[in-house]
Amino acid sequence: MDIDLRKLRYFVAVAQELHFRRAAERLHIAQPVLSRQIRALESDLGAELLRRDRRSTELTEAGRRLLEDAPALLASAQAVRRRVADATRAVPRFGVAFMPGITVTSAVRALTARHPDLTVDVMRTYWGEQAQVVLDGRVDVCFVRVPVDRRGLRLHPLFEEPRVAVLPAGHRLAGKPSVGIADLAGEYLLQDPDAVPEWRDLPGRGDVPSRSRPRAATVEEKLEYVAAREGLVILPLSAAAFYTREDIVHVPVHDIPPGQVQLAWSADRGTPLIAEFTALASACYEG
Repeated sequence: MDIDLRKLRYFVAVAQELHFRRAAERLHIAQPVLSRQIRALESDLGAELLRRDRRSTELTEAGRRLLEDAPALLASAQAVRRRVADATRAVPRFGVAFMPGITVTSAVRALTARHPDLTVDVMRTYWGEQAQVVLDGRVDVCFVRVPVDRRGLRLHPLFEEPRVAVLPAGHRLAGKPSVGIADLAGEYLLQDPDAVPEWRDLPGRGDVPSRSRPRAATVEEKLEYVAAREGLVILPLSAAAFYTREDIVHVPVHDIPPGQVQLAWSADRGTPLIAEFTALASACYEG
């Protein structure tokens, strides 16, 4: 039996919330309807996905496996819908997303010079969504910052750049020409440590799981926390330089690898236009 995407979407909401009422509110449906749909999905798949009692809801092993695969399936279905809708438009379109601090103007201009009838839409994204905007079809390509979840993507390296620690003005390290990652061990990291893998390797970081959690989605929000002296973030130099302000400073971190920028697109969409844009972007950054 084919998987009902609506039921699958309901399951993902429950699996992420681990709470039927909150999931129902998120989906804007009644809780009894949601419960029936989850039971119907379990019946369709012939597997128990969730264990529920009066106090808690938890995933079974089958539920965990499904949660691993479901978001990609839902994103792929959404991408198909968007591409079919785009095909009905009189003017062809090409979507380009980019992370903060990355300038894509030269590559976009090069593409439109070759295809004057093509409308190129640009969209800024952020670390938590840089893969998703490609997989769900919102854009054709995205200039991503590594690390990124590579599942379902093809990636082409473009360039590297130093990474810096962004600190509040007046911080004890603010006047240093550079710092080592160990110099920051006593600080509060205001971003997902998956974005800074070296952070997890610092000695004496017993409080990392509880404190080094995502605090905000956007760079602007993170920098507000930095300016308020609540912690620090580690950013690529171009992103830190783009958000220049008087109440924060950035200092090079000399003993961690440079940040990498790559072009990402869906692994099942090797179109000639994507290949052409990849070559143009490579030439722009080589120059």
